[in-house]
Amino acid sequence: MVTITDISRACGVSRATVSKALNGAPDIAAETAERIRECARSLGYLPNATARALKVGRSNNIGVLFSDSTGGGISHEYFSKILESVKAEAEKLGYDITFISKDLGDMKMDFYEHAKYRNCDGVVVASADFHDPAIIRLCTSDIPTVTLDYVYDSRTAILSDNVRGMEELVTYVHSMGHRRIAFIYGELTSVTQKRLASFKKTCASLGISVLPEYMRQGVYHDPRSSGLATRALLSLPERPTCILYPDDFSFIGGMNELEKQGVSIPKDMSVAGYDGIPLSQVLRPRLTTYRQGAERMGAEAARLLVEQIEHPDTWLPQQVTVEGELLTGDTVSRPD
Repeated sequence: MVTITDISRACGVSRATVSKALNGAPDIAAETAERIRECARSLGYLPNATARALKVGRSNNIGVLFSDSTGGGISHEYFSKILESVKAEAEKLGYDITFISKDLGDMKMDFYEHAKYRNCDGVVVASADFHDPAIIRLCTSDIPTVTLDYVYDSRTAILSDNVRGMEELVTYVHSMGHRRIAFIYGELTSVTQKRLASFKKTCASLGISVLPEYMRQGVYHDPRSSGLATRALLSLPERPTCILYPDDFSFIGGMNELEKQGVSIPKDMSVAGYDGIPLSQVLRPRLTTYRQGAERMGAEAARLLVEQIEHPDTWLPQQVTVEGELLTGDTVSRPD
């Protein structure tokens, strides 16, 4: 393995000069620094991450916590977009990514202990049960954290604008002439609560009655639960004319149930999803949905976490709300 000593001998300079050149110190002449760096590259020198961590006081390693109870994991397109942008922004800023989980082989540890074990400078909590004591311990610990779609006191949070997203969907559906609007919503998280409140508030402002039988709980990213909720809505004496689904992937279950019962989209039933994943735009008919700003959410999470890690004395917690975009699609038509 090539060392700083090898480079200093090859260049005829001191080890201290080599160290300064490799770390971009300003008191080394630009020509000398470039000659040293070129020599290091030609010799195949790789810096020692452990030694660097001891020197600068951080590992340049960010943890990412993704805990999904539905089993979809990072294969879900919305979350994969977020995680992809977290990774890209972190790497641009000089940080590696490590996934944080409970337990590690035979070692029993919680999220906080795993983050400490991996020497993470900070953690992005992308998806989790925020009432889980293990999550609370991590997010209120000495480790810098940024949460997505959940707010802890004195922590930075990146939030999708769920209130505005639901308002735009309902307003659009109303503009297309619908008054009997059903809403299949996900499990009761802070995201769901915001969407439910926005749905009811927007309906009230538009003079739409929210019928209890039109409100059905499902599970996010679970086509089966959305299919069952759709079946229940179709069995009502007076069916809704439009169904809103908790997310685009869950809509697949509703689509299958509608097809099974001979209900045509949008001729017999209008539908809309949420998230705006690429799949929604290749379906035929193209799904009406609300695209969340997943890429920006991930990038902001990584950027603000690094800011907290590198400037702890001037860091202030922030709540950043990221707007999305209504995609009108072809699945909402005027009712007969």
